Amino acid sequence: MRIVRFSPQESAGLGTSPMFGVLNESDQILILQGDPLYSGIVPSESKIALADVRLLAPVIPRSKLVCVGKNYADHAKEMDSEVPAEPVIFLKPNTAVVGPNDLIQWPRMAERVDFEGELAIVISRICKDVPLEKVNDVIFGYTIANDVTARDLQKRDGQWNRAKGFDTFCPLGPWIETDFIPGDQKIVTTLNGELKQSEPLTSMIFKIPEIIEFITSVMTLLPGDVILTGTPAGIGPMPAGSEVSISIAGLGTLSNKVSPRAN
Repeated sequence: MRIVRFSPQESAGLGTSPMFGVLNESDQILILQGDPLYSGIVPSESKIALADVRLLAPVIPRSKLVCVGKNYADHAKEMDSEVPAEPVIFLKPNTAVVGPNDLIQWPRMAERVDFEGELAIVISRICKDVPLEKVNDVIFGYTIANDVTARDLQKRDGQWNRAKGFDTFCPLGPWIETDFIPGDQKIVTTLNGELKQSEPLTSMIFKIPEIIEFITSVMTLLPGDVILTGTPAGIGPMPAGSEVSISIAGLGTLSNKVSPRAN
């Protein structure tokens, strides 16, 4: 099922076509009652046309986004880093989240703002110390993320909180797919139509079960928490006014434009 959030109602809904949001703007959204993360998937009797709404980030974490760094060997290499022996994790604030087609705001203190296309996991319930064989029990679904990074500030600070924590620095969307099974689908990122990243999910150093097992050995995850699973090689700057699009087969395409640099 493809679960979306949309305005003007600020509601959740289900895409009712297998090709929802890809080819046919006459697709209908079946409006849900309540938040599916907390009250389950409870359809109402109302529908609305996709063409009549604006899609929002499909989830706004009430708690946190946990990100995995250097999870593709070629990306670690392009960052002049060794392949890590265990997952490298960091946090992004939930205030960084925006949705599809929302504007990425260029902070005035940053000189370079980069894209990082990633697969994201949405957590379904409170969980701690999840063993490998139980990981699927805590996954609500998957979506696409852009781990936007002020690269010059990351280098200057020697850590990642400021560089990755600005408002609008975590686009998510366009929907959550509850039936997605990660395999050899590729993360494909384009900048102004030019191919920048193309790497299968199978190239992850730490696979999804290992990631969730590791993170939950460190901290408790809550419903709606989001895990970003790392970016492949090919990251780079997004000039002011450019448009970045990230696609994963089965999850659609997440597109965002970049504002001019703030004065």
